[in-house]
Amino acid sequence: QVQLVESGGGLVQPGGSLRLSCAASGISFGFYTMGWYRQAPGKQRELVAAITSGSTTNYADSVKGRFTISRDNAKNTVYLQMNSLKPEDAAAYYCNANYSPVQGRSWNYWGQGTQVTVSS
Repeated sequence: QVQLVESGGGLVQPGGSLRLSCAASGISFGFYTMGWYRQAPGKQRELVAAITSGSTTNYADSVKGRFTISRDNAKNTVYLQMNSLKPEDAAAYYCNANYSPVQGRSWNYWGQGTQVTVSS
């Protein structure tokens, strides 16, 4: 059974920091591209950051320079360090695991989400 369990969300003031964690089980973690997505009320889910099995990273323009994604394959965990948080960063943050070794075959899993609130 695949599980992605996020933690680390909460309430933070503008300009503050949070670190999200996503612990994975039931998958060969090292093969997966891991991503963080977010969804604010009334908006579509969007990619925030992703890290490939080779640790290549990709960020949404809105978070570049403020957020850092990293992974620890020994712990089957992916992290999202969020600095200089803004009110517009407030959303439910979801962990994603994706493995697409060949065209037409894909394994994709989601966590349950963790809420980030940025408010003074």
